[in-house]
Amino acid sequence: QVQLVESGGGLVQPGGSLRLSCAASRITFSIYAMGWYRQAPGKQRELVAEISSGGSTNYADSVKGRFTISRDNAKNTVYLQMNSLKPEDTALYYCNARLASRELWGRGTLVTVSS
Repeated sequence: QVQLVESGGGLVQPGGSLRLSCAASRITFSIYAMGWYRQAPGKQRELVAEISSGGSTNYADSVKGRFTISRDNAKNTVYLQMNSLKPEDTALYYCNARLASRELWGRGTLVTVSS
């Protein structure tokens, strides 16, 4: 069974950092575009960052300069380094894998930014 498993969420103070990880299994990870999405309470899910199979990246304007997405194809893992976190970054963060019309989702990891 294909799985995307997120980890690394938690409670952090404003200005702090977290690194999220998403480990993929039973897919040819290197050919998938990978992304991180988030959904805050009462809001729609939104794209945070994505990285293509070739390593090109794209970020939501709200996180540019603060978040960095990367991938390690040898470990079948995609990362999201989040710095200078703000209360408005509080959300459930989901990992996404995409290849043509196929799309896979993890169950999410909760990030709470609060003092």
